[in-house]
Amino acid sequence: MAEIGRTRMPFGKYGPKDYPPSGVPIYDLPFEYLEWFQYNGGLPGGHLGELLEIVYHIKRDGSDEVFAPFRSRSGGRTRLRKKIKKPEL
Repeated sequence: MAEIGRTRMPFGKYGPKDYPPSGVPIYDLPFEYLEWFQYNGGLPGGHLGELLEIVYHIKRDGSDEVFAPFRSRSGGRTRLRKKIKKPEL
């Protein structure tokens, strides 16, 4: 579990390009995103894929609260919605 708490998404929609400097923590990835991987070619290979699969199953089973200690240490859930800039009048 500690490794899940340290791992961040290294690529894609929730990677460092869109969430600098190091991407979204994998425990804060939306369930729908993980489910998309499962049904569209599978999760990535290797150790990252194993960790993402664990997170997917925890979220699927409704046990997302096991990640609460990680979130409390990091200041809460990662904000995944981009701030919308309001046009100046």
